[in-house]
Amino acid sequence: MFHWLGKGLTTGIKSSAYPKAPDTSLGISPGRPSATRMEEDLANAVAERCPGQCFTPSAAGASVDYRTCIHCSRCRRDGPVVVQWEQGYEWGVQCDQVQSVHEELKKAFGRSLHIRFVDAGACGACMSEARLLNNPYYNMHRLGLFTTATPRQADILLVAGPLSDAMRGPLRETYDAMPEPKRVVTMGVCAISGGVFGQSFASAGGVAECIPVDVIVPGCPPPPLAILHGLLLAVNRVPGSCLTSTLDKEIGA
Repeated sequence: MFHWLGKGLTTGIKSSAYPKAPDTSLGISPGRPSATRMEEDLANAVAERCPGQCFTPSAAGASVDYRTCIHCSRCRRDGPVVVQWEQGYEWGVQCDQVQSVHEELKKAFGRSLHIRFVDAGACGACMSEARLLNNPYYNMHRLGLFTTATPRQADILLVAGPLSDAMRGPLRETYDAMPEPKRVVTMGVCAISGGVFGQSFASAGGVAECIPVDVIVPGCPPPPLAILHGLLLAVNRVPGSCLTSTLDKEIGA
């Protein structure tokens, strides 16, 4: 015990400095593909081998839609051309652009937010990443973020999964039980578009098919800091990102 106490006093605080400062630690993010200039035939080849069909080929190269990217790395691992990857983690995107609403929510929530997690039929990867927010490194408590077991005490509903048929009712009931004002943040490509599960008799193909969604966090799965960015974005404490990466740099949701 004294050994660990001494080590703690010697090394000091090792929690991530984000969002006060960028986090450049190794392994903090798997990165994601970005628009890459290449010949048209190569762009077509990249689009063909993408299982998520997130690339749009053109004569100038390939653009990326993050709503369907499953981070399989085939675009940078296979084939004669390597697609560029960016190593960021601020991936959250607001589904609406009403600034006044976000400012009101920021004032209402202050610096303390309670989050209710819901697995709406996910594979477990997104939930595993979200659980890391409670560990000493990410330590979301330092930002006033806490988890709650009941939706009646929740400010933000954090949802993962393509919304299975069995979870439609429970998810709606959870949302309805939350007091106003409330926000919904979806994490992972499955919660956005259905991902590899798609839309079928057993899958809605996205959480927005059941309840209103305010912020989406792409990724398969998104890393902890990407999820944290989405939570902070829900109350306008950080700027948002984009859902596409285009060759002309005219990026928008």
